[in-house]
Amino acid sequence: MINTLPLLNYVKSSHDIQAINQWRTDVENQLQEYFDQGLSIREVIRARSNLIDEALQFIWQHAGLDQTTLALFAVGGYGRREMLPYSDVDIMILSEGEMSSENEELISAFISCLWDVGNFKPGISVRTIQDCITQATKDLTVATSLIEARFITGNELLAKWPRKIVSQTWTDKTFFDAKMEEQTKRYAQHNNTESNLEPDIKNAPGGIRDINQIGWIAKRHFRVNRIYDLVHLGFISEFELGVLEEAESFLWEIRHHLHRLTKRDENRLLFDYQRDIALTFGYTREEGQSLNYPIEQFMKRYYRTAQQVSTLNEMLLSYFNESVITPRLPSYERRIEEINDNFKLVDGKLAVQHHKVFAENPSAIFEIFYLLANRPEVEGIRARTLRLLTLAAKRIDQTFRDNPVHQALFMAIIRSPHRLYETLIAMKRYGVLGNYIPAFGQIMGLMQYDLFHIYTVDAHTLLLLRNLNRFKEPEFAKDFPVVSSVFQRMGRRDIVYLAAIFHDIAKGRGGDHSELGASDAIEFCRLHGFTERECNLVAWLVKNHLQMSVTAQKKDISDPDVVKEFAEKMGDMEHLDYLYTLTVADINATNPTLWNTWRASLMRQLYTHARDVIRSGLGRPVDYQMLIEDAKFTASEKLVNDFSLDDVEKVWQELGDEYFLKESADEIAWHTRAILQHGDNPAPLVLMRAHRKYAQDAVQIFIYTQDKPNLFATTVAILDRMNLDVQDARIITAEKAFSLDTYVVLDRFGTLLTDPEREDIVIQSLIKALSQSDKYPGLMQRRIPRQLRHFDIENTVDITLNEALNQNMVEIATLDHPGLLAKVGGLFMMQGLDIHSAKIATLGERAEDVFYVTKKDGSPMTADEADLFATRLKSALDEASNQVCGQH
Repeated sequence: MINTLPLLNYVKSSHDIQAINQWRTDVENQLQEYFDQGLSIREVIRARSNLIDEALQFIWQHAGLDQTTLALFAVGGYGRREMLPYSDVDIMILSEGEMSSENEELISAFISCLWDVGNFKPGISVRTIQDCITQATKDLTVATSLIEARFITGNELLAKWPRKIVSQTWTDKTFFDAKMEEQTKRYAQHNNTESNLEPDIKNAPGGIRDINQIGWIAKRHFRVNRIYDLVHLGFISEFELGVLEEAESFLWEIRHHLHRLTKRDENRLLFDYQRDIALTFGYTREEGQSLNYPIEQFMKRYYRTAQQVSTLNEMLLSYFNESVITPRLPSYERRIEEINDNFKLVDGKLAVQHHKVFAENPSAIFEIFYLLANRPEVEGIRARTLRLLTLAAKRIDQTFRDNPVHQALFMAIIRSPHRLYETLIAMKRYGVLGNYIPAFGQIMGLMQYDLFHIYTVDAHTLLLLRNLNRFKEPEFAKDFPVVSSVFQRMGRRDIVYLAAIFHDIAKGRGGDHSELGASDAIEFCRLHGFTERECNLVAWLVKNHLQMSVTAQKKDISDPDVVKEFAEKMGDMEHLDYLYTLTVADINATNPTLWNTWRASLMRQLYTHARDVIRSGLGRPVDYQMLIEDAKFTASEKLVNDFSLDDVEKVWQELGDEYFLKESADEIAWHTRAILQHGDNPAPLVLMRAHRKYAQDAVQIFIYTQDKPNLFATTVAILDRMNLDVQDARIITAEKAFSLDTYVVLDRFGTLLTDPEREDIVIQSLIKALSQSDKYPGLMQRRIPRQLRHFDIENTVDITLNEALNQNMVEIATLDHPGLLAKVGGLFMMQGLDIHSAKIATLGERAEDVFYVTKKDGSPMTADEADLFATRLKSALDEASNQVCGQH
C-alpha cells in the first residue's frame, strides 16, 4: 500500500497553487523510496499516474472548469497509466460543441496554471467532438490517442466518445493495416533488429511500442481497457500474458532508471548509461571476469526480452489478422491444400492438421521447418500453429536430440536449397534452434561490449549463414566475384554451414572460444552422420576461423614467406577454399560498415597468393630471385616505350631486393616512371591514384623525397588533417638517402579522386610539410566521438625481432581515436627509429597496428633497447587513453 503526501495540505498551507510543484517533487522522492524498498514498478507507475490525476482534478476545479460541460482525458502513455518520472503529461480537453468564449478563457487559465506549476511537461490538445472525427479520419496518431483516452474529470457524458469516434472513422482492417504499416516504418528506423548496440527501449523492435501495438489493435476491436481482459476473450493465453507483463515490467524498470539517471524523458540505452544501469540491476563481476561482464549480462537479458516481445507481437497480431480480419472480408474464400497427415496449407501458410500433431509426433517440429525451407510456395506458418510449436519446442530434450530421425531432418534443413537463413531465423525465434543445440541457446542475446561486433552472437551467426548462402546467388557475384566462384564449386556446403553455426558458439564461457567451439562441433558432426574426416574439417574451420583475417590484416602479405607460412597452415585447396568463404562471410556479418574493398582486397590477395603456393607445391622453397626477375621484367615492359632500360636500371640499382619482392610490377612501373620524370628536382614528389589492382575505394599515395627522421610522422599527421585514414604504409630507402613511400588510405568523405581541388590541396600540403625538414606539423585537435569514451581498452605493446628482415616488429593495441597514428609516428620519431612498413587495423573502438622498424643505422634494437622503448610507448598510450576517457 502506498501512502503519499496529501496534495491539499501543500496547497492549503502555502495558499499558492504552485505548491503543487514541491508536492510533485516530494512524492517522486517517496515513490523512489518505495521502489528501492522493493515495490514493483507496476505499482509505482500506477501510483504516479493516480497522483497526476489528483493534481489535474484539483487544477481543473481551481480553474473553474468543473462548472462547465467540458471533459478532461489522459492520452498517450498517461492514458495507459504508464508514467515514468519524466514522462510527458498528455491530456485532451473535449467539448461536445463549439467552445464559448467563457470556456475558452477558463481553458486558457487552466493551461497557464499547468505551465506555472512547472513540473508537469504537459502536452495539451483542445478539441470538439467534430474536431476529433475530422482529425481521426485522416490522422492515425489522433485515432490511436483516442483509443487509449482515459476519462479523468468533467462531463461524464463525454467519457465514451473517444473510442466511439474511432469506431466510426476506422474499420478493423483499415486500422490494422495502418498500424502495421506504421510498425514496419518504425522497425526500419532501427535496422529491423532487436540487437542494436544502443537500443531505443521504447521504439525499437521488441520495445515498449510493440506491447502497445498489441493493446491498440485489441482495444480497437474488443473494446477492452486492459490486455488482461483479452485472456477471457481467447485472444491471448495466460502464459503469453505472463511473458508480456514480465517483459513490460523489465522495460519499464530500465526506462525508470534512464529517467532518474539523465533527469529527462530518455529512452535510448546508450553506452553512457549501460554500465550504471547494469549495476543498478545487480549485475557485478567476479575475479577473472572481464570488466564489461556486467554490461554484457544485463544486455543479454535485454536482447532476450526484446526477442520475446517481438515474437509475441508478430504471433498475436498474425493471429488477429487470420482469425478476425481476413475471414470477414467480403471476397474471402479459404484456400486449403493438403500436404500430409501432419500439415496442410491454409491461405498459403502451414497449419497443423489437429492440435495434437507435435505432441503425438515430435518429429513434426522439424518437419514443419523442412517444409518451410523446401516449398517455395509456403508464405509462413499460421499463428495457431506457431502457438503450438513454441510450446512443443520447450519439450525438446536429450531424447529428442538423440533420435536419428530428428538428426536426419535437421541436416536436411541445413542442406535445403531455399530460404536457409529465413528458416533458421524462424527456428531460433520460436525456441527450436536454441533447445536442439543448447550451446546455441546460451549465446542467444549475448553481446560483446565493443563497436566492432554490432550484433548479438546469435544474430551474427545467422547473418554469417545468410552471407554464405548469398554467395550462390548471381546478384552477389558482382560484389564478391572470387569468393562466389569458390563457393559455387564447393561440393559440400553443409560443412561450411556447420562451421558457421559453431564458430562463435563458445563465446561467453571463458577460455578460447575457437578451441571450445571446435570440440562442440566435432561431437555434433559425429552424431549427425559425418565421416571422421568431415568432422575434423568442420572442427578445423571452427578452430582456425580467425586465421585468415588475422594474417591479412596484421601481416605483410606481400612477403612471400608470410604467404608460404599461411599456405602451409592450410595444407590443401579444400581447407583454403572453405576458410576463405567462411572468413569473408564472417567479417561481413560482424560489422558490414567496416567491410570495404580494401579489406576485401587483402583477403582476395592472400587467397590467390596462397592458392598459387599450394598449386606449385608446398614443399617447394620460395625462389626469391625468380620473383624479383619476374617483377622487373613485367615492369620494364610497361616502361620500355618511354625510357631507356639504362635509365630504368639506374633507379632500380638503388633499391634493395625487398622492394621488388613486395611491390607489384604495376606499382614498380608507376614509381619508376614518376622518379624518372621528376629528374633532379629537389622538391618532394607526391602522386596519388586509385588503388587500381585491388580496392576501388582505397587511394594510393606515392612520395619520393629525401630521407629524414620525421618523414613518417610528418606524413601521417598531414594525412590525418586531410581526413584520410592510413591502412597500409611501406617505406623504402634508396642508397642515395632518398625514400620511396607508398601509403594506402581511405577517404572519410569519399571525394578525394573526384575533387581535383581537394586532391591538389592534399598534394601541396604534403610537399610543403616534407620540404621543411626540421619542422613537424604537430597534431590536430579533434573531438573524440562520444561512443569511444566508454571503452576501457588495455594498451599493449609487443616488440619482437623479425630475423628474416632483421627488423623489429612493434605491435600495439590501444583505444582508437582521432590522430592516433600521427601520435604514434611522433613517438617513433622521438626515439630515432625508422619505420619501414606499417599495417593498420581498426576494429571498432580498438586499433591494432603493426610497425616494422630499425634504428637509424639500419640495425634492429637490442633486447634491452626494445624493452625500454616498449615501456615508454605503453606509457604514452596510457596517457593518451586517459585523455580520451577524461573527455567524457
